[in-house]
Amino acid sequence: MELGKVTVSINKAINAQEVAVKEKHARTCILGTHHEKGAQTFWSVVNRLPLSGNAVLCWKFCHVFHKLLRDGHSNVLKDSMRYKNELSDMSRMWGHLSEGYGQLCSIYLKLLRTKMEFHSKNPRFPGNLQMSDRQLEEAGENDVNNFFQLTVEMFDYLECELNLFQTVFSSLDMSRSVSVTAAGQCRLAPLIQVILDCSHLYDYTVKLLFKLHSCLPADTLQGHRDRFLEQFRKLKDLFYRSSNLQYFKRLIQIPQLPENPPNFLRASALSEHISPVVVIPAEASSPDSEPITDLVEMDTASQSLFDNKFDDIFGSSFSSDPFNFNSQNGMNKDDKDRLIERLYGEIAALKEELENFKAESARGMVQLRGRTSELEAELAEQRHLKQQAQDESEFLRAELEELKKQREDTEKAQRSLTEIERRAQANEQRYSKLKEKYSELVQNHADLLRKNAEVTKQVTAARQAQGDVEREKKELEDSFQRVSEQAQRKSQEQAEVLDTLKRELAASRQEMQVLQGTLESSTQVGAEQSTRIAGLEQERDSLSQAAEQHREEMAALRAELQQLQDTLSHEQESSKMELETLQTQLKDKQESRERALQQRLDEEQFALLQGTAREAERMVQDALSRLEDPAHISCTGSADCLLSRTLAASECVERLQDAHSKYLSNHGAVGSLLPCLALFAHLVSDTLLQGSATSHVAPMEPADRLLEMCKQCGSEAVSYLSTLQDPGTVEGADCSLVMTCLGQISAIGEELRPRGLDIKQEELGDLVDKEMAATAAAIETAAARIEEMLSKARAGDTGVKLEVNERILGSCTGLMQAIHILVLASKDLQREIVESGRGAASPKEFYAKNSRWTEGLISASKAVGWGATVLVDAADLVVQGKGTFEELMVCSREIAASTAQLVAASKVKADKDSANLCKLQQASRGVNQATASVVASTKAGKSQVEEKDSMDFSSMTLTQIKRQEMDSQVRVLELENQLQKERQKLGELRKKHYELAGVAEGWEEDAAD
Repeated sequence: MELGKVTVSINKAINAQEVAVKEKHARTCILGTHHEKGAQTFWSVVNRLPLSGNAVLCWKFCHVFHKLLRDGHSNVLKDSMRYKNELSDMSRMWGHLSEGYGQLCSIYLKLLRTKMEFHSKNPRFPGNLQMSDRQLEEAGENDVNNFFQLTVEMFDYLECELNLFQTVFSSLDMSRSVSVTAAGQCRLAPLIQVILDCSHLYDYTVKLLFKLHSCLPADTLQGHRDRFLEQFRKLKDLFYRSSNLQYFKRLIQIPQLPENPPNFLRASALSEHISPVVVIPAEASSPDSEPITDLVEMDTASQSLFDNKFDDIFGSSFSSDPFNFNSQNGMNKDDKDRLIERLYGEIAALKEELENFKAESARGMVQLRGRTSELEAELAEQRHLKQQAQDESEFLRAELEELKKQREDTEKAQRSLTEIERRAQANEQRYSKLKEKYSELVQNHADLLRKNAEVTKQVTAARQAQGDVEREKKELEDSFQRVSEQAQRKSQEQAEVLDTLKRELAASRQEMQVLQGTLESSTQVGAEQSTRIAGLEQERDSLSQAAEQHREEMAALRAELQQLQDTLSHEQESSKMELETLQTQLKDKQESRERALQQRLDEEQFALLQGTAREAERMVQDALSRLEDPAHISCTGSADCLLSRTLAASECVERLQDAHSKYLSNHGAVGSLLPCLALFAHLVSDTLLQGSATSHVAPMEPADRLLEMCKQCGSEAVSYLSTLQDPGTVEGADCSLVMTCLGQISAIGEELRPRGLDIKQEELGDLVDKEMAATAAAIETAAARIEEMLSKARAGDTGVKLEVNERILGSCTGLMQAIHILVLASKDLQREIVESGRGAASPKEFYAKNSRWTEGLISASKAVGWGATVLVDAADLVVQGKGTFEELMVCSREIAASTAQLVAASKVKADKDSANLCKLQQASRGVNQATASVVASTKAGKSQVEEKDSMDFSSMTLTQIKRQEMDSQVRVLELENQLQKERQKLGELRKKHYELAGVAEGWEEDAAD
């Protein structure tokens, strides 16, 4: 591509006509950057354009430059970075113009600068901001801090885009169809680039915020969410308003944002996010393109082309053509015209079909591009969902593994617990069975006892019936009782009882046989009783056997019960031992974990201490390095400020020693040590810098000692902070040397304090009264002189001169009266201060006690009196025609400054609610107004007196005018040079004045000492 063609296209694209930039010119500029691989040609042409003089030209430059940054070569950004400051200056310049394109150009230039800075900081982002999700992930380098910062930068970028959007819409009159006018299209055309940028920035910020919410707490990102919601509402409103404009409907398909913003607190909401896609139709439909060639011209060209082809085929002359069959076939010229018209008609139909085909192809391409964009968006969304699903699956897999481990541990503990419970339950069941069995045996034994009682009753009844055998019955009852007792004790005893009963029974039988003769009548009864007794004996034997069996069973059951109780107790003891073992292991684990956590806490606390000490050491080292910095030599300070800094540093060192002692006794008290370290570094650094600044205005010997002591103090502070960073030396760290150095610095500062006026303290009160009286007398004398000069001027001057002198002297008289009122108000306020503050002391003692304040009053009074005298002298010279008006204006400003000093010195100790203080402030405002009146009258008199010669250019030639112009330029340069020199001289004079004022305050005496 030719360089000249690119230059012409740039000049055509960026012109002063208020119409939109034509697309073909902008496309040529873009192709030119790709051809030369940079933007050198573009900037070489633009630098010659008057962008600062024409707002429309600057607006169209911003539009073209925005297109180049988006679609041009990648080196456009590199070639444009050198002009970033010029764009900023131009933005500030256009910002002062509130109407027309001024504010639009200012905001657009800020946007372009922000875009350049964003792409220079993030080179992975192309100019058109088109990136895939993978490229977006790579841009953050998988670091949450990078994603956080990138989101903030995108917010700033999008904010600039929205500001331009809103400013353009607010500059248009929406009540009329501005989008169809050339001026409206000129303003709306750059918004196409803004819409393209905003769609990508909105999509990326949504994805980055979801990414950040998956890594950081929600409270940390509250500011991000608030800022996103604000930009979401603005962007949604602007997209809606843009889509309703007729101008954008033909050029771009603007997406619509969802009704509600995404919910970043719900991770699954990312799947509901749809990336906004902006669709741009074919460029041939753009109104910026060139109009089609006139149909008449195209028909003429087609006619000539057809005639040439016809002549090539049939010959150019029908008369000389050997194949001319007009006479033979009867074809005349009308037939040929009809043939030609028919062919033209076919060609026109073919052209129309071709145009329709092209239009359909363009529409198809637009639809395919839109569908492609939608599919790409869906593909990106599916990829994001896939990545999110993979991340969730990995997270769930990790949680599942952890839950499996916990489940295995729980199952082991559950199995052991279940086994113990099962054993305990089995033992309980066995114990219940034994208890039931034992109850059954006890019940059987009770039944046997009841049966035995019944038998005993039967035997007793039989013996009652037979009176003779009562004794035997009693013996049987006794025998039965002994048997029942022996049945409960031993089986052997029962056997003996049974033998005894048998013998007794045999004896009873013998006795019964003996008595049978005498008791014949009762023989039958006795036989029956014997039979019954025998049955009872048999029953007794069976009962004895059953009781013996029950005893054996009970003994066996008791043995088994004892065995079961022993087993149960043994299992309980083993379970108890296992429980104690588990508790011991759990306690050991807790203790080891607590020890590890405590050790980790100690390490982290020491790391905090180490980091704080390291930063404090850097701060002190920075202060030491600044002591040697040549730029610091011009800094000066006072001894009073140095003493205040030294005192604060000393108090901080004491608190630091206490905090250090507490930390050594308890490492958990590191929270009180860290703030002390930060404050210690700050105050020590401030003391070093203030000491160095004080040494710059001090005499040589004290200055050298002060500077050396500051360096030593900084070295000791660095050494102390270094010991705090080592675990082995932290206990032996001592800042007493720093305290000693601060004390020596404080002693040198006391030596450098100003000694004040060389006046005895008891004479200060008299001196104040004298100076105030002298100031009042000087003002009265000045007022009298001004009245005298005014009388002389009225007697000797006339016309304009008299008018000027009267005005100037009248304003000077008003100034003297205002100063006189101010001095009287100052004396009243001073008297009130002395009366309220001296207490039982005398005024002289009060002045002596507050010597510095008294010296300020004396100095201010002298300045007011001197200023009044100088003002009168300057006015006298002006009236006589020997002085200049500038001297009078300078003197009036000087006396206003002197009165301000007097006011400040007077009210420094006054009560803020004092009535005299209000009078003093009102008098001060009167002095300022009188000063302004003097300056105004002086300027007016100067403009009246000076002669204003008007140059006559009618008789001058072009060469003479050019010569006069060059002379004027030379004179302007000379005056500017003189002005610069005078300003430098004024600065040196003020510097010398400050030095002399310091000597007057006591520096000279310090040097003599």
